[in-house]
Amino acid sequence: MVNICGELRIAFGDGRVYGVGRTTEPIARISANPEGGQRDRKVLLRGVLVVALSVVLAKPAKAEGYPSGGAIVAAIVGVVAVVVVVAVVVIHKSSEKRTITGCVSSGENGMNVTDDRDKRFYALSGNTAGIKPGDRMTLQGKRTKPKDAGKTLGWETKLVAKDLGVCQP
Repeated sequence: MVNICGELRIAFGDGRVYGVGRTTEPIARISANPEGGQRDRKVLLRGVLVVALSVVLAKPAKAEGYPSGGAIVAAIVGVVAVVVVVAVVVIHKSSEKRTITGCVSSGENGMNVTDDRDKRFYALSGNTAGIKPGDRMTLQGKRTKPKDAGKTLGWETKLVAKDLGVCQP
């Protein structure tokens, strides 16, 4: 058992701290297990250090008030800025012209185009006037999802942006 400053009492045993309390017994009376030796001394010092640091570093909690008006305004301005940036990006992405460039071929279900970028096949729909099988073209429109899981992707053509001539094998 260790008494520190005549007020704190720490009880040790089997390498553990068993209790912390207050006492009026004499200062620095230490009784240790004679068989434990160095290990008991280390445990004792660690326990004393933990208690001493806990007492020294403990401080009372202060009640904080509400945030100031400037902090609230700054938070609102930050949220509005994020919303504006997201809106601009979404509007820009949705308004940009989507195109696909590739070779057009005839298939069982109409015309298909093989995209040069992603090498996927797209079934053509929409305004297919002016689209010729065997030509490499840039088509403006939008990608459509297939109705069945096994079907190819679709491309709804709005207009032919460029006719790049005959496909090269």
